[in-house]
Amino acid sequence: MRNDVEATAPRPDRMGSGLRVEDATVRYPGRTASTLAVDDVTLGVEAGEVLALLGPSGCGKSSLLRAVAGLEPMAAGRVLWGGVDLTRVPVHRRGFGLMFQDGQLFPHRDVAGNVAYGLRGTSFGATRASRAERVAEMLDLVGLDGFGARSISTLSGGQAQRVALARALAPQPRLLLLDEPLSSLDRRLREELAVDVARVLREAGTMALYVTHDHDEAFAVADRVAVMIDGRVRRVAGPAELVADPGDAEVAEFLGLGS
Repeated sequence: MRNDVEATAPRPDRMGSGLRVEDATVRYPGRTASTLAVDDVTLGVEAGEVLALLGPSGCGKSSLLRAVAGLEPMAAGRVLWGGVDLTRVPVHRRGFGLMFQDGQLFPHRDVAGNVAYGLRGTSFGATRASRAERVAEMLDLVGLDGFGARSISTLSGGQAQRVALARALAPQPRLLLLDEPLSSLDRRLREELAVDVARVLREAGTMALYVTHDHDEAFAVADRVAVMIDGRVRRVAGPAELVADPGDAEVAEFLGLGS
């Protein structure tokens, strides 16, 4: 991706409803040689779909998500939305939402203030009344009705991630990118929240790319799962289909399916 060209975001009437990544390659420079993090990946997310990027630590899944977001330059390949090339479009003009492992909430703002922050520059943020209405709608969606005035410091880890999800969804992004959003939580809470996240994404009608290293989490959240190993996508299928046919021995081993 060349940074010397100023990109212009596509006009709304040209925007499609699906993501396609073509021949994506991400390299990180080193002292003696570069490290290949993402190796010639082609992948699509369909309208209304939640696609999980599942793989072991260091397989390149977060690097691929960051390339889709525009946070990581690609050595080769393209990011397309409805056939429109976004590869040179800046992060803030892609219309994508982001949610990370630590939530990145603002401690000096209350819960409502954190959710409202995501509304800046959108039609939902035009007036105080419209902001308040959207914040209340989002908090109800994530199961935190009545939490608006609460301090961030009083929240549990699960509640904080629900606030982060509400903030990411509030501007109604056309695609939500979630990078290991539950990995800092304990197993029981992670399993509980995975089901809730799946429900929230579907109720909101939000297309999502969801990165995780946890099989159960991926299967609970996603319509389809893309398994990444050593920088490559090795298998893309629905959860049941993936279990029935992992595609190769290495994918089967990673999924704990044996030989």
